[in-house]
Amino acid sequence: MKIRSVLRVAAVVSIVLLFGAVSARAQEKELITVRNVEVNNGVVLITAQGEKTPIELQCNKDFLGCTVLKPGGYLMVRLPKNHGPYECSNVTVYEKGQNPDTLGTQVGSYCIAEK
Repeated sequence: MKIRSVLRVAAVVSIVLLFGAVSARAQEKELITVRNVEVNNGVVLITAQGEKTPIELQCNKDFLGCTVLKPGGYLMVRLPKNHGPYECSNVTVYEKGQNPDTLGTQVGSYCIAEK
């Protein structure tokens, strides 16, 4: 009986660690530079340059967390699958903190499309 209890605890701990690692990996941070912003029919379209590729962020202007960003540098965090207000890959954008490891103030939530 004791062995089964120990095995159950070990299995639970392994599952928790596995999901924790997946969740931490899913929240990747990336510096972005916003190049252009336009609003069209209530949709905010933001063109930015990621560290490696150009990206496009979108949000519905009426949604909570949708902000028209000013051109400049920000820190973008990719959210895990099925997190966020949109049915796509969601990101949260922050002002750049004092160093790359710290997040500044959250400025918006967006759907991301990589070009």
